[in-house]
Amino acid sequence: IMPSAIQGARRMMTQAVTGGIAQENLSRFFAPEIAQHISRSGDAISAGDGEAREAAILNLDVRGFTALASSASPQEVMSVLADYQRRMVPIIQRHGGAIDKFLGDGIMATFGATRPLEDYAARAMAALEECMDAAAAWSAEQAAAGRPPLTINGALASGRIVAGAVGDATRLEYTVIGDAVNLSAKLEKHNKVQGCRALALKETYDAACLQGYKPRRQHQTLKGVMVGGVSVPVDLVAVA
Repeated sequence: IMPSAIQGARRMMTQAVTGGIAQENLSRFFAPEIAQHISRSGDAISAGDGEAREAAILNLDVRGFTALASSASPQEVMSVLADYQRRMVPIIQRHGGAIDKFLGDGIMATFGATRPLEDYAARAMAALEECMDAAAAWSAEQAAAGRPPLTINGALASGRIVAGAVGDATRLEYTVIGDAVNLSAKLEKHNKVQGCRALALKETYDAACLQGYKPRRQHQTLKGVMVGGVSVPVDLVAVA
């Protein structure tokens, strides 16, 4: 085979890998921004690659899902889970968020981690508030269908994070690391203690307002709250 033919075949293969179909497949495993980067540049993501950014971290979780999973059929459990994710994910993405991972019945999303966003906090707050409205409607639908109503909890924190790839040569995962990641997860669990559905770090809420976020309704500020796993009291906002 002529060298020119080999080079042509390689070009065609590269174009196929970095084309629209490949990007569509990549988008099922990576945030769209990361998939676009890979498909356009042909660069491979390597473990250890990372970038530091200011970002907001959103966590959602279904309260009561463990009890449902222990009593319902596997098909019903997965159907409820898929329905919940179908409602939450588009809201997050519409506000510019990227799904970092699904953790059972939990969803972790980032705003400003996969690509810089000047209004990352405003986008995240708007997404959290809309998710809570959609969650209330979903819970009412579950009750109307004769199922135990499930409550979706949400939490939001922000700060400087490191985003990058972890893993080894056989499996990579793009993830975020930082205090904001841990705090968001702790705040999600604190909803039950506080008796609410969604909490945001007051610092994140204030940043969101400065970035143009317009609350849909009045929210309550909670001063000096002790959160499990956090050594100092923090100021929070009860979003729902």
